Amino acid sequence: MYQEISNPMDYHVALYIRLSKEDESEGPSQSVTNQKSLLDEFVQKHRLQVYDTYIDDGWSGTNFDRPDFQRMIGDIEAKKVNMVITKDLSRLGRDYIMTGHYMERYFPEHRVRYISLLDGIDTGVESSANDITPFRAIMNDMYAKDISKKIKSVKRDKQRKGQFIGGKPVYGYKMHPTEKNKIIIDEEVAPIVRRIFAMALDGVSCRQIAATLNEEGVPTPATYAGLPVPNPGPYTGLWSSERISDMLQNETYIGNMVQGRSVKISYKSKKCLHQERKNWVVVEGTHEPLIDAETFRKVRMLVNSRKHTRSRTYDFLLKGMIFCHECGYPLAVLNRKNAAGEDVLYFVCRTYQRFTKAGICTCHSIKEKTVTDAVIAKVREVCEAYLHPAELLPIAQRAVEQAQKENALETELQAVQSKIDSLTANLDKVYMDRLSGLLPEADFERIYSKVKLERSLLDEKKQELELRRKSPVPAEDRAKELVQRFMDSAFASRELLVSLIDRIELTEEKRVIIKFRFTELDEVG
Repeated sequence: MYQEISNPMDYHVALYIRLSKEDESEGPSQSVTNQKSLLDEFVQKHRLQVYDTYIDDGWSGTNFDRPDFQRMIGDIEAKKVNMVITKDLSRLGRDYIMTGHYMERYFPEHRVRYISLLDGIDTGVESSANDITPFRAIMNDMYAKDISKKIKSVKRDKQRKGQFIGGKPVYGYKMHPTEKNKIIIDEEVAPIVRRIFAMALDGVSCRQIAATLNEEGVPTPATYAGLPVPNPGPYTGLWSSERISDMLQNETYIGNMVQGRSVKISYKSKKCLHQERKNWVVVEGTHEPLIDAETFRKVRMLVNSRKHTRSRTYDFLLKGMIFCHECGYPLAVLNRKNAAGEDVLYFVCRTYQRFTKAGICTCHSIKEKTVTDAVIAKVREVCEAYLHPAELLPIAQRAVEQAQKENALETELQAVQSKIDSLTANLDKVYMDRLSGLLPEADFERIYSKVKLERSLLDEKKQELELRRKSPVPAEDRAKELVQRFMDSAFASRELLVSLIDRIELTEEKRVIIKFRFTELDEVG
């Protein structure tokens, strides 16, 4: 499989081992012991010198801030290591962008030879296995994404049932000492929460409330919980008007479980984005209230009356990738109305905007859609010339087999059944409200029809899943489907574009120049 290493004494080897919780379900083949045994056998056979063994047990492949991985990088920087060996590429990582960075850039720049035993990858020799590596990394990434979806589905189901799945409860509550996923009032700080609401009801602003608490030296929620501060600053440990405002509008204090207020940008990132209120998961009456509903309603009205509208931002597929060919600075995006009154995004040169009178650069004005369509078309052309579905099929098949081991079908069935049970309970409640006269006839008919239709669709989905369970699709067929889906739709994926494209430049003549990360793609393009 590998070229004979004729000069083993020239290498100082790092054996890297990684095992995540997801990998544990795949059985002992992925265990730390098994990986080490395989790596030891290889280095003994080739008489290689092992500098150190680096083990990250319990760390996801999408996270590259692993302790031992970073320790290995430190040893590479110190020139103590010039060869890295893993069992397979997924042990290095499952984020294809970062994996590609280390394979294509970091290791070569630091003169480090990388070997992946089961994948046949060896950057020290010319091999077809090396050529397909970027797409193998994509398949590993897709597997990690599939696992993330399953975990998210289970968490979402618990949220809908009103179970608390966060790390720390909201300030004023604590975890129940015996019941899992349940919160109770924290009597130590509950008086502070009640006082904050009382001050707000008296017309005291959020800023004034924060100032009062700071003057009195009242510990903030983070301080009280003992949470670490990643980047301490002059305002660390102080109450803020934003914190007070958030508390005064949190329905948790009236006994409702509020979750899903923020969501991770992706399964690869720890950063979270705030969700719109309509996407929150709110379940009423799950725990003892700290504040009565009437006080909460009045306070929220007062807080909302002081809000102001924030400025708009625009999101688009090529965000952060578009630059001016002449001046080199990023292009700005503007929203303009066309003849039909529709909103249309345009790219313009930021330098020209700032220094128009000085005559520096030119406008470069062009529709965002025009540039995006041109980029997608070029990426499709390049990838179809470089990518061969037949070579991807074995990789996809392994990814499918791995995913099937996670019993995705059963997880999905459970989620659908949970939704059906919830809708059935809602139908029963609506019916009882109608019988008791609490719900008018017109509202009853509207709600009943909507919920019944939604349940009917879920029943059909359940039947489809049960049929698939009885007649499972062979892994080979699923692999073919996966490859075809990748070939058909991946070209408009931002993740793929970011992984392949270094930057896109727009000339004064409105010509689009694409600079790929991989020289092979430049040659094809």
